[in-house]
Amino acid sequence: MDYPNDQAPGAPVRDGIPEHGRIPKYYAVKAQIAALLDELTEGEPLPAERELALRYEVARETVRQALRELLLEGRLRRHGRGTVVAGPKLAQPLSLASYTEGVRRQGRRPGRALIGLERFPCPPALAAEIGLERGEPVWHMERVLLADDERVGLESTYVSVARVPRLDAEFDPDSSFYSYVHRLGIEFGSADERIETVLATPREALLIGTPPALPMLLIHRISYDTGGRATERVRTLYRGDRFSFTARLGSDGW
Repeated sequence: MDYPNDQAPGAPVRDGIPEHGRIPKYYAVKAQIAALLDELTEGEPLPAERELALRYEVARETVRQALRELLLEGRLRRHGRGTVVAGPKLAQPLSLASYTEGVRRQGRRPGRALIGLERFPCPPALAAEIGLERGEPVWHMERVLLADDERVGLESTYVSVARVPRLDAEFDPDSSFYSYVHRLGIEFGSADERIETVLATPREALLIGTPPALPMLLIHRISYDTGGRATERVRTLYRGDRFSFTARLGSDGW
């Protein structure tokens, strides 16, 4: 298939150039740096701002603006005091598969770091979402998501204490929660998900290790067992520069 202006699938139409043909200077520099990145390998350092400014004959602030966008898009990442080429984004499927399975399929090593595990009386709004009585004990587990030891997200899981009474004693926080509840005889059958873009709070940005201005992908999920009973409420924040999501769509009877 031929693509307009030799554009590959998913690339911006006409490389983002408006119909009148005039583009901001920083965007032209961004395109040149992006072409340079295609010649480098993952983890390879980018030339310093001063060198890039001399190479493209622009002010250093113009280079900074171009680099900021490439950082937000996930083409670059900070490493110490410098900037290096980032690897491809993790393509997480929108399915009942766990985070662990999704990351492993892409040849990366999944992990989680426990921030906290506590139990408290279920508040009214949460009780209505997962079918509990107000005040019934629930667990709240918060974990940082890792891929090859890189912090890529933050996950909060709420689940009834009655369903997993020994979560604090039996569960390894670095492992898959789905695998754990499967061993208890709980099978997930379906889930409702909602995705939105947000900015992380200062606390969330600190835990994930990103600047607060970095866009995040927020997924709200309520999972149901095979009997249709709500089992968990999960709020997961993913780095927008490190994740994309995939889904297979059907015709649904068209």
